Amino acid sequence: QVQLVESGGGLVQPGGSLRLSCVVSGFTLDYYPMGWFRQAPGKEREEISCISSDMEGTTYYTDSVKGRFTISKDNTKNTVYLQMNSLKPDDTAVYYCASGLGYACFGYGSIGAPDYWGKGTPVTVST
Repeated sequence: QVQLVESGGGLVQPGGSLRLSCVVSGFTLDYYPMGWFRQAPGKEREEISCISSDMEGTTYYTDSVKGRFTISKDNTKNTVYLQMNSLKPDDTAVYYCASGLGYACFGYGSIGAPDYWGKGTPVTVST
């Protein structure tokens, strides 16, 4: 059974940092790309980052998080991370990890859509 479980969200002040984790079971990151998405209140869900399944671990970031967020993975722990620095109030959202065989990550973005989703972890950036 496939499960993706996010953790690490919470309340943080502007300029602060958080590290999100996504523990995967049911498939191995050796063969699946991983993506991080977020959905802010009243807005559509957006993809913010992804990492490919190959050894190079090609990464993609949407412009709004480039230079502040870093995606990484530990295949031995079947876990993907999202390090978020210099957080802004606009980063407030529920953050989801996702994956699937019909989804691929490249340096310029992703193609396809994930089949598997976590339940999300909320991030609030506020004073």
